[in-house]
Amino acid sequence: MKETWRWFGSLDKINLSEIAQTGAKGIVTSLHEIPYGQPWDKKKIKCLKNKIINTNYDFNWDVVESLPVHENIKIGKGDLNILFENYRVSLENLAEEGIKIICYNFMPLLDWTRTHLNVKNKNESTALRFSAKHMAAFEIKFLNRKTASEDYHPDAVKNGIYWFKNSTVEEKNNLLMSIMAGLPGSFKRYSVKELKQILKLYKDIDKNKIRKNYSNFLNEILPTAEKLGIRMCVHPDDPPRNILGLPRILSNSEDINWVLNGHCSNSNGLTLCSGSLGAGENNVLEIAKKFADKIFFAHIRNVKKEYDGSFQESDHLDGDTNIPELLSILLKEEERRKKNKTFEFEIPFRPDHGHKILNDFNSNTHPGYPLLGRMKGLSELRGVIASLKNCIERNNT
Repeated sequence: MKETWRWFGSLDKINLSEIAQTGAKGIVTSLHEIPYGQPWDKKKIKCLKNKIINTNYDFNWDVVESLPVHENIKIGKGDLNILFENYRVSLENLAEEGIKIICYNFMPLLDWTRTHLNVKNKNESTALRFSAKHMAAFEIKFLNRKTASEDYHPDAVKNGIYWFKNSTVEEKNNLLMSIMAGLPGSFKRYSVKELKQILKLYKDIDKNKIRKNYSNFLNEILPTAEKLGIRMCVHPDDPPRNILGLPRILSNSEDINWVLNGHCSNSNGLTLCSGSLGAGENNVLEIAKKFADKIFFAHIRNVKKEYDGSFQESDHLDGDTNIPELLSILLKEEERRKKNKTFEFEIPFRPDHGHKILNDFNSNTHPGYPLLGRMKGLSELRGVIASLKNCIERNNT
């Protein structure tokens, strides 16, 4: 497995020299400054690639995360032919520079959703958290969504309403800011009024309709990806549950099966995110086994779930998912690919999110993306992988 690192380019507080010191070997990044729906210019792609490779660190731009899907494609409105053509042009320009793994998602509006960005752990580090009661309060009281209470545990609804009645203006504003933080691609932030307005775009879009629109996207894009040798890797919903009344497209094994086996293509694959899938009622290990041959990229992190639907991001090896077992599954898949010589056998992965620790508190990095917290996670994963590889080598001799 190849160690990679999510980097936000010129928008990142972390530089390439610091990333090199983590031991990561590859870069996962994007042209964040380009508006959704616009084609990625050859010169800009080449410029960013050169910035990555023209160092002393032997880096490569291994994965694009992400090449965003325009909202009109998700809702199926507007001149989609232009948007599809722009997406294909972007793929062609990326392939010309040898960048052929594309992580993307089909989540409406938000890339990920958390209610708290700096919850204290026992050791004084901080973590990202999804509080069901706070999210319920946001939907019921901030947005006045009529059926919101149906999507939450009764205790989350009751406790959320109590919190809203007793919270300060500052606490309410912090909740909005935290929920809006899940837009790392465009860095767009909505007010409550703006969010209410944009949610109207999805008023008549249910899961069947968004599946139809997603199917249309795949039919338009996959032939180009196949021709170029590009591997498209869809990221699961985060969290894998109904929020804001929006339809979810990739929350469980059935959804993944619909995407991968309902649209057969060597270019149609999965970004296995153990944290996203692990935040729901999923068996992450079984999903990894079932779709192993379609996992082209992996986000490795962990969460601890609570009875009311809340969850908190844990240390990489200390959550509800058995990460050593998950890594074992991925290493076995690499061995299979290596023997079959079907395509590049190595699966790039990155330590996803991380606790703020030590000097991370002095750096204003993107939520979930501190330097030292992720380096700690990467080091833990590296140790597990080294041990598992040693066992595999012993068994092969």
